[in-house]
Amino acid sequence: MLFESFDLVSALATLAACLVSMALLLAVSQQLWQLRWTATRDKSCKLPMPKGSMGFPIIGETCHWLFQGSGFHASRRQKYGNVFKTHLLGRPLIRVTGAENVRKVLMGEHNLVTVDWPQSTSTLLGPNSLANSIGDIHRKRRKVFAKVFSHEALESYLPKIQQVIQETLRVWSSNPEPVNVYRESQRLSFHMAVRVLLGFRVSDEEMRHLFNTFQEFVDNVFSLPIDLPFTGYRKGIRARDTLQKGIEKAIREKPLCTQGKDYSDALDVLIESAKENGAELTMQELKESTIELIFAAFATTASASTSLIMQLLRHPAVLEKLREELRGRGILQNGCLCEGELRLENICSLKYLDCVIKEVLRLFTPVSGGYRTAVQTFELDGVQIPKGWSVMYSIRDTHDTSAVFKDVDAFDPDRFSQERSEDKEGRFHYLPFGGGVRNCLGKQLATLFLRVLAIELAGSSRFELATRTFPRIITVPVLHPTDGLKVKFYGLDSNQNEIMAKSDEMLGATV
Repeated sequence: MLFESFDLVSALATLAACLVSMALLLAVSQQLWQLRWTATRDKSCKLPMPKGSMGFPIIGETCHWLFQGSGFHASRRQKYGNVFKTHLLGRPLIRVTGAENVRKVLMGEHNLVTVDWPQSTSTLLGPNSLANSIGDIHRKRRKVFAKVFSHEALESYLPKIQQVIQETLRVWSSNPEPVNVYRESQRLSFHMAVRVLLGFRVSDEEMRHLFNTFQEFVDNVFSLPIDLPFTGYRKGIRARDTLQKGIEKAIREKPLCTQGKDYSDALDVLIESAKENGAELTMQELKESTIELIFAAFATTASASTSLIMQLLRHPAVLEKLREELRGRGILQNGCLCEGELRLENICSLKYLDCVIKEVLRLFTPVSGGYRTAVQTFELDGVQIPKGWSVMYSIRDTHDTSAVFKDVDAFDPDRFSQERSEDKEGRFHYLPFGGGVRNCLGKQLATLFLRVLAIELAGSSRFELATRTFPRIITVPVLHPTDGLKVKFYGLDSNQNEIMAKSDEMLGATV
């Protein structure tokens, strides 16, 4: 027994020594890792490097970022300031917050910085995507894509967008169980992208398969670029390849499915616009452009739609004020939406609705920011940004810390009213769609979709939170509630419409 006890103590001591050695080795490796990137500073520049931590070798601070979400950036910003260094998704980068700092980055395109997404994002979106193009190629591609989001194109899409939203809300209302709003908003935005924007005629079974594959793709767009069978990066590549096969099939079948079609979809417009600009697209370019269109409409629109519904639940007074505006414009009468009144010019004239959408996008910006690479060393907020370093400008942090917004954490659509116009105090204090030469081309389509959704929710839906409290919000890969937001929707028959109309007139509608 004595020898057995001695062996156990000896084994524990050996294990403890190994753990201490590993800890020391990790600490030394971490210091060498830090020194390696500190050594990349431009010695000809007298300014110091940004403060911050590079985390562990190879993985950097990626795990901290994934688990802490927005708290990660807030804690680093509090410790190191508005410009700090870190290491995420396999690359060192400098994160930038603040209107003036962001302005310098966005307006320095082609001069101070150039676009450079993380390797996983760049690979999965493809070399022919608009997001990855630079210089003259980027300008030409934006010109081709611009027609997809023109006023005329939006007018063409509008009836189909409204139809898809109405059908979706009917399905939600007929469900006896609470709806997972984020999950179902993803289905809604995917449905809109595939059937409305792209005009693909795919079966329900094919749609489900495409949706599940696309979710796998989106979940791994921001992943460590480690190409091994079990990694998210490999899963993303497999999903991309599967999507491209399905999309190529749909594109080739598209000319055969024109019967009963009464409008030009985005893919029609894109192909025609490319021809007009002397840049006819190859099949590979079409496939990558199609995935990019779906990606742009999918994750961010689903995130914003979920945030919109959550805020209408939290703030019934905002919902009632929205209904008042709809009644005042003759769009909502006797508790229901008037047929044929939802035209583009009518929607764009709804000022309070515009304020609501802007406030949702300010407080719950779907996308955290954008990536650039410094093409020369330059100064930012008293520190140097060395040539070759990645720079990530933060939209969400800039909104959260901007001094122009009064009571910044409060949901207050009236801050965007003509009387207050808080967003007009500085151009780069409010930038939910980015800025500069790479501002989001699809912002008008995104806001149109959110406006139609808000109108349909206010005019023809009743809904309530199905959980005791509102869920926590997480930010990766895009902002969304942890449980997806569980909501019970109720359909409205003609009697309910009459009751709702009287309630609107006498008491004011509540959720």
